Amino acid sequence: MDFGPQQIGKWLIAAGVIIALSGGLVMLSGRIGLFKLPGDLDFGSKNWRIYLPIASCIIISIILTALLWVIRYLRR
Repeated sequence: MDFGPQQIGKWLIAAGVIIALSGGLVMLSGRIGLFKLPGDLDFGSKNWRIYLPIASCIIISIILTALLWVIRYLRR
């Protein structure tokens, strides 16, 4: 397999599309309230803030696990 500038360009375009789609999903999930769940911890004061999205990470993990399981099941 020849790994020249053409192939690198295709990989960079694919990576850019994936990053753009991921950014869109994060923006959409923030609007529907995914990162405001009761298990998400938010500490802070006037000058600093720490945000730990524990419940949101669990929900995202369950969704990705189910999605990857379905893809693997359909590839058999």
